[in-house]
Amino acid sequence: MTEADIEAVSAVRVHGWQSAYRGLMPQAYLDAMSVAADAEQRRSWFGRRSPEVSDLVAERGGEVVGWACVGPARDPDVAPGAGELPAPRPTAGELLALYVTPGLIGTGIGRALLSAGTARARASGFHTLYLWVVRGNSRAQRFYERAGFVPDGAEEAYEVGGRSVPELRYRRSLAQGLSGGSGPDRP
Repeated sequence: MTEADIEAVSAVRVHGWQSAYRGLMPQAYLDAMSVAADAEQRRSWFGRRSPEVSDLVAERGGEVVGWACVGPARDPDVAPGAGELPAPRPTAGELLALYVTPGLIGTGIGRALLSAGTARARASGFHTLYLWVVRGNSRAQRFYERAGFVPDGAEEAYEVGGRSVPELRYRRSLAQGLSGGSGPDRP
């Protein structure tokens, strides 16, 4: 991802939220989401993000159709020392985001982004990759489970538009290649 991709990434993200989270988050919040506002926030973040964070885009016909973001795990229970100075070298990574243009879901773009993100995480020395999925987002849960991720029992909620939205944490060992549906890799 380059700075020139920010507007397109924001469009993929906003439209992805509006599609994937319908019925799982307040509709008024989803309807009020703005590509321009998201892009402004992303521009501000882009210039000061950690060099350990990788933003990846998928393109089709020269247009951005997907985005993934991978970095060190943020949860203290899977990333001992997170937030400490000096921080120990993390052994766990986190898939911070993965979105595909809604009309292109199921075409392999998400799988390609997940594979590239997993490769980046492995190259960064991470042994495990974690991610959070909104509870009830069955399509995403099936996608990650087919890729070898398993729920690890952690649940957390955050507020969206005045409503508590629960998430489930999934994990996957990076000891072997990305599975394509052959079952989870055990850490």
